[in-house]
Amino acid sequence: MGELGPEVLPLGQDGVLVRFSRVPSASAAGAVLAFAADLRGSLPDGAVEAVPSLTSVLLRFDPGAVSRATVAAEMERRAGSRDWLAAPLPPPARRWTVPAVFGGEAGPQLAEFAALSGKSEARLVEEATATDLRVLAIGFTAGLPYLGLLPPDWDVPRQPQLTPQVPAGTIAAAVRQLVIFPADSATGWRRIGRTGFRPFLASRSEPFLLRPGDALRLRVVAEVVEDADGIGGATCEVLE
Repeated sequence: MGELGPEVLPLGQDGVLVRFSRVPSASAAGAVLAFAADLRGSLPDGAVEAVPSLTSVLLRFDPGAVSRATVAAEMERRAGSRDWLAAPLPPPARRWTVPAVFGGEAGPQLAEFAALSGKSEARLVEEATATDLRVLAIGFTAGLPYLGLLPPDWDVPRQPQLTPQVPAGTIAAAVRQLVIFPADSATGWRRIGRTGFRPFLASRSEPFLLRPGDALRLRVVAEVVEDADGIGGATCEVLE
């Protein structure tokens, strides 16, 4: 099953989940970011935060201030107030440009991914850098962004075996998305590139650099730019 319209579901002791789809898609991404932006603009009484994922939005609330039934009823009302799946992606507030190296030692599985996708390595790099990627969600590990969506033939299954560790800055391809690992990590996705940009760095004055909805463009460079602040040559343009 894929898109199914908004479902309002309980989650944990202090959460209500509004789910728009069971699989990532362009329409689900638009619905999630638009719905999350709408919630942040006017959080219901007793709500703490709205957190988008790839296919749903989690609204956390204070059980001491409001009941789950009241929050769920408000989410049902808002979810039914418009066709969220027809909503376009909200305009980004910021656009990042991030230098990256593809293939070779930086992306040792680019050739493998190219073979599985049916495209050349050059074509994959061209699409990865020509796409105005959006931060669809942040999770799995602190600050790790899910960036998408790329064309349908990027929808390549995970590896049969887990890679025990990839280095910080690894760019991996994951079901029509790219992820940038803030720190060394295990992964089931294929390494196609690397960057000196660290989306999260605890020692930095601003530990988390990316926000859901941000736009991000990758720019090909000859070598990975490393620096103590984990910016890696990236720049950020404020659009609003």
